Amino acid sequence: MKSSADSEDIAALEQRLGHHFSDPDLLTLALVHSSAGASGDNERLEFLGDRVLGVVIAEKLYTNFPNEDEGGLAVRLNAMVRRDACATVARQAGLAPHIVMATSESSSGGREKSGILAGACEAVLAALYLDGGMDAAKAFILRYWQGMLEDSVPELRDAKTALQEWAQSGILPDKPQPRYRLKQRSGPDHAPLFTVDVELPGCEPATGEGSTKRAAEQAAARTMLVRLGLWA
Repeated sequence: MKSSADSEDIAALEQRLGHHFSDPDLLTLALVHSSAGASGDNERLEFLGDRVLGVVIAEKLYTNFPNEDEGGLAVRLNAMVRRDACATVARQAGLAPHIVMATSESSSGGREKSGILAGACEAVLAALYLDGGMDAAKAFILRYWQGMLEDSVPELRDAKTALQEWAQSGILPDKPQPRYRLKQRSGPDHAPLFTVDVELPGCEPATGEGSTKRAAEQAAARTMLVRLGLWA
């Protein structure tokens, strides 16, 4: 195992987290990656932290966007609790040097991997919640997610991702996957035009066109998002 943490480092980390732990073992456990081969790791805490984060962010979005419908709130929520967002917060809070992991994982760039960083972030959130209650967890979330809360908008560059997240957010029964179907390929080989439909149960199919199949899929997803009132 490898970790650069010592007591002074942990004290500095607690300051960045905004909480002094009554039970420091909770923070220690939150920073143990499964690769470390220890008797316990942070995966159970990660499970809890994900739920704590979701509740706090959902409440803030409900308050901050009083005119947003359920579907729009779901898209915003998914963008803010996804792995990349949690990994960004982990970097900002300086968690990486404190994560205990196998030497092989560390040497292969484990401290920069979004999955490991996001997991540690969620586990630390759970540790804050268990040690200091919802107030401690909420204070950390509002501090590090504030910028995202203020600028919370769907990711306009990737309509397929936004549509998939909305479809699987629980708004639709059984959380279906959008289905893309190539309807037509026309035009010369050097300048083809693809036409694609996207389908979701209970929704009218939407059509998109593009010079590549992927571009047509993005256009179809964008059309459906606009029709659903999720994008302007």
